[in-house]
Amino acid sequence: MQYKLNNKSSLILEGGGLRGVFTCGVLDNFMERGIEFPFSVGVSAGACNGLSYISKQKGRAKYSNIDLLAKYRYIGLKYLFTQRNIMDFNLLFHKFPDEIIPYDYHELASTTRKFVMVTTNCITGEANYLQEYTNSRRVIDIVKASSSLPYISPISYVDGIPMLDGGIADSIPLEYAISQGYDNPVIVLTRNRGYRKSETRSSFIPKMFYSKYPSLVKSIVSRNRRYNATMDYIEKMEDEGKLKVIRPVKPIEVSRMEKNIEKLTSLYREGYELASKFNLE
Repeated sequence: MQYKLNNKSSLILEGGGLRGVFTCGVLDNFMERGIEFPFSVGVSAGACNGLSYISKQKGRAKYSNIDLLAKYRYIGLKYLFTQRNIMDFNLLFHKFPDEIIPYDYHELASTTRKFVMVTTNCITGEANYLQEYTNSRRVIDIVKASSSLPYISPISYVDGIPMLDGGIADSIPLEYAISQGYDNPVIVLTRNRGYRKSETRSSFIPKMFYSKYPSLVKSIVSRNRRYNATMDYIEKMEDEGKLKVIRPVKPIEVSRMEKNIEKLTSLYREGYELASKFNLE
């Protein structure tokens, strides 16, 4: 895969929970080879993994998705009772970045590259595209909000505004990147080409959980339809040679909340190997 990296290049990172280990492999390969994009935008797990890419901490995202999971088993119903969350967010967004593998906030503050994290504003139901380079607490607030899945995670707050997972409003922010002047995109997806979501969605459950936020309910209900339309657009642009995509080759067996370490390691290796075929002109 040939690609010309220039000042209009952008790197767009899809979410997908633990399927994001594929992205970890891609980003570790890029860091190893010194490939740096002037503009990156991450959603949910893509935001988490992208943070370690911007701080140049190779292997850190892989550790959080594989090694940390193997050691602490931070996914489970028990956390619903203690944190109202399917995952141990206290470990992931406090102990891990502060103590286990401290996040390099100095590198983040000194970077000349732009990095955007996407959240969904519960009040408007729309995507918020947020940047933060110096305030460590706000960095964590944003990435935690971007990763707060509906139903199984509590609403998070950024600047006092209720937020949830960025994938609800904008799963793959290609149009946003282009609107910012970065029209030479590389997209890292966590599903194979041709994957589409079921478009039949009832509003009953979203209304039950989020009756206070009618715009959020509308965004949740329409999410799959919008995701599929974005995939149609991406595949068309890819076929026309207008963008590059790095994605798993075959349908993957890794779930959003995967606990099988062997499966996760295999998917990480696939991302790394496919990224190694990504050659700059």
